[in-house]
Amino acid sequence: MNIKGLFINGKPVIKQRTYDLRSPYHGGTIATISMADQEDVNRAIDGAQAAFEVMKEMHAYQRSEILLRVVRIFEERKEELARVLVQEAGKPIRNARGEIDRTIATYQLAAEEAKRIYGETIPMDAAPGGENRIGFTWREPLGVVVAISPFNFPFNLVAHKLGPAIAAGNTVVLKPAEQTPLSAYLTAEIFQQAGLPDGAVQVVSGSGRELSDALILDPRVKKITFTGSSQVGKAIKAKAGLRKVTLELGSNSGLIVEPDVPLEKVIQRCVEGAFSFAGQVCISLQRIYVHESIYEDFSKRFIERTKQLKVGDPSEETTDISAMITPRELERIESWVTEAVKQGAKIGIGGARNGTIFPPTVLLNVTRDMAVSCQETFAPVVSIVPYKEQDEAINMVNDSVYGLNVGIYTQNIMNALHAARKLESGGVIINDIPTFRLDHMPYGGVKESGYGREGIKYAVEEMTELKFVTMKTTF
Repeated sequence: MNIKGLFINGKPVIKQRTYDLRSPYHGGTIATISMADQEDVNRAIDGAQAAFEVMKEMHAYQRSEILLRVVRIFEERKEELARVLVQEAGKPIRNARGEIDRTIATYQLAAEEAKRIYGETIPMDAAPGGENRIGFTWREPLGVVVAISPFNFPFNLVAHKLGPAIAAGNTVVLKPAEQTPLSAYLTAEIFQQAGLPDGAVQVVSGSGRELSDALILDPRVKKITFTGSSQVGKAIKAKAGLRKVTLELGSNSGLIVEPDVPLEKVIQRCVEGAFSFAGQVCISLQRIYVHESIYEDFSKRFIERTKQLKVGDPSEETTDISAMITPRELERIESWVTEAVKQGAKIGIGGARNGTIFPPTVLLNVTRDMAVSCQETFAPVVSIVPYKEQDEAINMVNDSVYGLNVGIYTQNIMNALHAARKLESGGVIINDIPTFRLDHMPYGGVKESGYGREGIKYAVEEMTELKFVTMKTTF
């Protein structure tokens, strides 16, 4: 039996306790995965702490060169890595290649940012008593960073944690999602091949519930970066104490469509935003608020375009949507849709599971108290709701415990800027879907959508400490 080991201090560690990793699509076993215990986590942190002594002395250009070598290896192995995403995440192959492209871009940005970790000079004589003094700042790495990553973008969201951490001179203990450990192992091996010191990236796979306290409570851990549910994020923040934390959590992203928008130019994009990777995206388009004058036309066009999506095997080139990540998630969203229908929602298309797949589903007559609206569906389910005035639509978007990305389509610049001011979210996307993200832009939410910001430059700031130095120039 071929068992995949943990990755600690540059070597695989095979464990007796394992679990079978199954394909989300066909359910067959694709690998046997070692399960870490608390002792393994302690050893990983030991090694990361030792490696930090090397990393913090490494020059910026050396860290940048390692990240550039990572970029080149990802480019060389692009198709192989994309196929891993098809296997372990059930991601359609075209989407998988797109994720590898983004991962390459993220590490490229990190390589560049490694050379742009700036300080500033402080005009000490701006205040009485500051005469004959100079002041300046620089940024220093924190030390050991614990990174806990989700299943939905197992290469690129790991890159958003490893890239800035390594650029800044930190070391990382990575805990990948139980469903997607293969991509984490491969990433660690690629970093080793690129010349990263042993121990600077450690990978411990297994149960998050079993390992979380060992990862979070160890005082040698100086920073925790987590992507996942709001419930778990709040628990992590409560345990982290005074240490730095970045949390990228839930969302039920909304979009406002104004009456002046040419629908033929936005429908396809909206369908992509709602159903890409079966809606298992943090900023998947979940709620669409359409002006009442175009509501019927928009809904009809949206449903017709949705009918054209191909559902099936993620390894096939033409597949648009494939399996939900686990049977439990499939059952959850099916129950939410059933409940919504009982409460008065109408199914425009979809709504019934087919094997491991939940089809793209459009719901009409949805009210704010339905789970498919007020909670995060994380599934290929979208609701279309009419509104009368823009402020009404803004209030409906804001009527949420979440606030990650929201969007508005409009040709009126005054309306666009008014919405940007009033919408309660970390990002406002004008004339595109809230699912839009580039890997160098600041990314993070308000309310229960998170704490702190990702995006390479901003993550580097969150993974460093500002130090102030002043010197008196005369005695």
